[in-house]
Amino acid sequence: VIYQFIGNCIPKKDLMGIIEDTLNFDFPINKIEKNIFSFELFHGPSLAFKDVGARFMARCLAYFNRNSKEKFTVLVATSGDTGGAVANGFYKIKNVNVIILYPKGKISSIQEKQITNLGENITPIEVNGVFDDCQRMVKNVFIDDEINKIHKVTSANSINIARWLPQMFYYFFIYKKLNYKNSPIVVSVPSGNFGNICAGLLANKIGLPIDTYIASTNLNDSVPRFLNSGIYKPISTIKTISNAMDVADPSNFVRIQKLYNNDLNKLKMNLFSYSFNDYETKESIKSVYIKSKYILDPHGAIGYLGLKEFFKRNNNFIGAFMETAHPIKFHETVEKLIHKKIPVPSQLSDIINTKKGDTINISNYDELKNYLLGTNY
Repeated sequence: VIYQFIGNCIPKKDLMGIIEDTLNFDFPINKIEKNIFSFELFHGPSLAFKDVGARFMARCLAYFNRNSKEKFTVLVATSGDTGGAVANGFYKIKNVNVIILYPKGKISSIQEKQITNLGENITPIEVNGVFDDCQRMVKNVFIDDEINKIHKVTSANSINIARWLPQMFYYFFIYKKLNYKNSPIVVSVPSGNFGNICAGLLANKIGLPIDTYIASTNLNDSVPRFLNSGIYKPISTIKTISNAMDVADPSNFVRIQKLYNNDLNKLKMNLFSYSFNDYETKESIKSVYIKSKYILDPHGAIGYLGLKEFFKRNNNFIGAFMETAHPIKFHETVEKLIHKKIPVPSQLSDIINTKKGDTINISNYDELKNYLLGTNY
């Protein structure tokens, strides 16, 4: 799956070692109800689906930098889960410094603790704004000659394809586990910046026989509106309980359009998209727990809702939705809905009762630029 994109950059033996080290945890699939399965991607060290991409990229960068003293700065914007995964994946990686920008007050308390309590080579920056502001700043750094003369910068967001290419593995895992010969498979992906579903559509392009995908979004619904109207018009970011998906202008959607040569009709043959509000999200968390005792997180709940909506008109499929983060990361919301305490996984036992760590606070790009220009690693 991945070798064709790597070529001779990394010898096959070393690449296999990187993959084995990246995928060293489970990816369970659970039957929720008839023809609907949950595919869990949160069993890695940061309890989020982005562990795979972050770990793969960190290990590739470490491989390329193994015989060098050159230092890299990894910049990342996060709406919640990317920050923790990147922080964990790059923690103490030699000659790599990580700067994580996140929107102040718009990620969960556990997500914030995961970003701010590591120290070492991880620097958290609170931004007075929304995720799209953070991402805009990161993109601006890459075209800023003054900064690039001082720092060798790269990104660990899904704007860097090395971060989301290994997420293609997920869809091959789903096909392997749900290869029902008499029913086609549909995959519902909770979608924010659209890197994960882009990986799925690319997996289909290289030969995976899953050709139906659902981009399930919260109220930040630029893509569902585009598929309905043909007009792409992002609105201001709306804060929701599925905060990792609070992205108004997803960076990777242009890549999806390019995969289909900007042919909307061809895209609509493979991609469906629906949006759901917080009330619908909460109701699905409650109803699924009552029916099956399965605990959804707010993002997985939206993936589940996408399948339910799709099945209203298409009932001959086997459906899998992605559970992208452990529900403990959103316990303030989820526990009130299911009236049950969520057990704390071992990955969080050290930080669950800690306070938020120290951060740098900025409001605009000039402040970020001044910080980077004044920093000598």
